[in-house]
This record gives sequence, structure tokens and C-alpha cells, in this order.
Amino acid sequence: MIALSVNLNKIALIRNSRDTTNPGVPEHAQMCIDAGADGITVHPRPDQRHIRAQDCFDLAEMLSVEFNIEGNPFTGPRKSEREGVSDYPGFMQLVREIRPAQCTLVPDTDGQLTSDHGFDLTRDGDRVAPLVAELKSLGIRTSLFMDPDPEQIRLAAQTGTDRIELYTESYADACKSGKDVDAVFARFVTAAEVAAGEGLGLNAGHDLDLDNLPRFAAIPGLLEVSIGHALTVDAIRMGLANAVAAYQKALGK
Repeated sequence: MIALSVNLNKIALIRNSRDTTNPGVPEHAQMCIDAGADGITVHPRPDQRHIRAQDCFDLAEMLSVEFNIEGNPFTGPRKSEREGVSDYPGFMQLVREIRPAQCTLVPDTDGQLTSDHGFDLTRDGDRVAPLVAELKSLGIRTSLFMDPDPEQIRLAAQTGTDRIELYTESYADACKSGKDVDAVFARFVTAAEVAAGEGLGLNAGHDLDLDNLPRFAAIPGLLEVSIGHALTVDAIRMGLANAVAAYQKALGK
């Protein structure tokens, strides 16, 4: 069965729009768990514009399901610019202290509105591999955010990572436009087959929604999807518990 990990970034973004603790991140994580979510994902960025460092510690204390922290491993400490918000300790330091079940490394930068590309391991492989080794030594399952590029996926395997997470925006865009959907989907099938051949577990995420998820769930070997933005939007319409249930149904559960 494919695991559904709910990304809570947008819950935190709503909270951060006011000087308040409402909506509470741990409380909404529990709501997702009670509704049947298999895991919780957060992506704490150094500007703490949505998930904050403290949220990660708060979640680690209460979660009864898999905790996945994702982010750029090369981001260092940063002073908080908002009163009452603790400093960002740096991504790797945060993960070292919390030791989540899974850590997904993502090559995003401060200027990106959201993650928009996978690793180029012809350039970054030598820097990524030691971080993968460190995370695995801490007992943390490691995943790399990757485009559906067979050459890059083979390089990912050489870093020693346990899994990759396929960046699925190209598939989501094809589904919206109705153009080249079969060809784009075939690229993801090929990427999944290459990953399996290299002994890599397979996760996926980015712009997956109730319309495009049922087909994507047929990707061979898919273990986990991480969904936040679309699920949060659907929760406004149908309620959070119903949205979680709908996404599990879209995965075939």
C-alpha cells in the first residue's frame, strides 16, 4: 500500500499570517492522523515563512506516525527576524537533534516560492553523499528529491540514499493541460523502473491532487506520496478529515 504523508506547511503559513498560535500545527497533525494519514511531512525553510524550527520539535514529541523532514541540507543557521520566533539552527543541525524517521534532501533556495527541481548530482553528488552517510548513521531513512531523469537516478543510487522522491510537477502540469499526458506518465514509469533496478525505494510529491493521483498511484514500486497544498485547499471545501480520507481513497485504499 502507498503511504500518504500530509505536508503541514500551509497550515503553518495560515498561522504565520497573524500573531497567533492558531491554527496549531501539532493539533492539525493529530487531526490528520486520526483521519488515517500514514505520516506527516514538513519543509522548514531558513526564513521560517511557514513551518518553524520549533514546530519540528513540537511534532517530534507527539507524532505516532512517520515523521518526514525535508529541506536543503546546505542551509546553515539564521537569526530569526520575527519577535518570539526562535532562530533557525541550520537544516542538518535540526535533523541531527530531532532524528525523524525520514529525511528528504531538497536542493531549494531562499528565492524559490516552492521546490521546483531535483538534484543535479553530476555537480552536487560529492557533497550529498557524505550527508546521506551521516543521516543513515543516525538511523534516519534518507531520500533525495529528483527529477524523473534515469541518469540522475543512477547517480542518486551512488550516494547511498535509501530512496528518491520524484518531483511530479511535470506530470501535474500535463494533466491540467491535457497535453502529452501519456508521454509524461511514461517518463515517470521509466524513472520508477530505473530506481527499482538500482535498489532505491520510491516516493513522490509536488502538485499531486485528487484528479491526477489515482493514475499516478499505478506507478510501479511507489511507496509514499507527500501532499500538502492541494490537500489543504480541498480541506477548506470538505473538511480536513474528509480530505485525508479522499486522498487515501485516491490511492486505492
